[in-house]
Amino acid sequence: MPTDKSELAERGNEIFERVVRPEVDVDEEARKFVVVDVETEDFEIDRNARAAFDRLLERHPDARGRTWLRRVGSRSAYHFGGRLQNTEDQ
Repeated sequence: MPTDKSELAERGNEIFERVVRPEVDVDEEARKFVVVDVETEDFEIDRNARAAFDRLLERHPDARGRTWLRRVGSRSAYHFGGRLQNTEDQ
């Protein structure tokens, strides 16, 4: 099991690319959340991150602390901050 957050992220993303991506239609599932258990490589996908997490925990109650969350079609689950805007044309 990964020992820190960066290892968890690396393992979660590797499992996503190897296990999850071949199983989903990225265009159809885009913007949905995927929760991956990095130990069992099991996963759940849902528009609601909490619903996906809860279903995964139903099958693997001991998965808490070893899950990775991201969006299908994105390298992360959430984005923080604003957008850069070109003000030269205004």
